[in-house]
Order: sequence, then C-alpha cells, then structure tokens
Amino acid sequence: MRTETAFVLFFAGLIFLWALVLGVWKWQAMTNSPNGLAHPYVDIAHRAALLYAFATGLIAVFVELSGWPSAVNFAAAAAMILLFVVTIANYIRLGLRRETDNQMRNPPPSMRFVLAALIVGEIGGFSVLLIGFATAQL
Repeated sequence: MRTETAFVLFFAGLIFLWALVLGVWKWQAMTNSPNGLAHPYVDIAHRAALLYAFATGLIAVFVELSGWPSAVNFAAAAAMILLFVVTIANYIRLGLRRETDNQMRNPPPSMRFVLAALIVGEIGGFSVLLIGFATAQL
C-alpha cells in the first residue's frame, strides 16, 4: 500500500470515529428532547460524518490505483478531506448554536465563496483521481 493511501485510510478512520462520537451526541439530544428528535444540524453532522468517512475510504481506492505521482494524488485527496472536515465542523457549530434549521435561509454573502470552494475542491479533487485511475487502469 502506498503511503498516501495509508494516510487517506487513516483519515477515513478518524472521520468514522468522529461520526460515532457524533452519534452519541445525537442519541443524547434525542433522549433529552420532548419530541424525541435531535436538532436538525446535530442529525446532519452525524449523517454527514458517516457518509464522508465512507467517501474517504472510496477516495483511498482511487488514490491507490491512480497513475498520477504521489504528490498529485495526495493533494487531490487532501483537498477533499479538508473540505469534508470543515463541512462537518460547520454542521457541529450550527447544532451547538441551535440558531437555524436551514443554513441556506438568509445566508451570509461569504456563502457563495464557500459553496464555490466546495464545488471546485470536491469535484475537482475527485476528477483528478478519476482521470488518474482511468489513465492507469483502463
């Protein structure tokens, strides 16, 4: 296994562990709620972390099988993982503050930049790995 693949798998494990801890927070919020539901962003943080953990595991496969140099593969994966972590942290922030149940309602002007960064970083990063996979494996 390549070093960059091992790092990506390690981050997948860390994100999965984070998701499990967030599941405890969600469970506690549900048991303390009169309607049995956690705040929407507590729920979203938990689900997003679970999904991003498995997405990161999938990214590791593409890192391992890509034909690009290690630095290119790691940079593409790192960009996506960083954005996953920032997104989860933002959901946690929204869940802790309990100020909104929809961050897209009355978003700050900076939200356009954040969304553009997510689009470019996640789609661009994965496109790099997918093309590297295709050139090496097909």
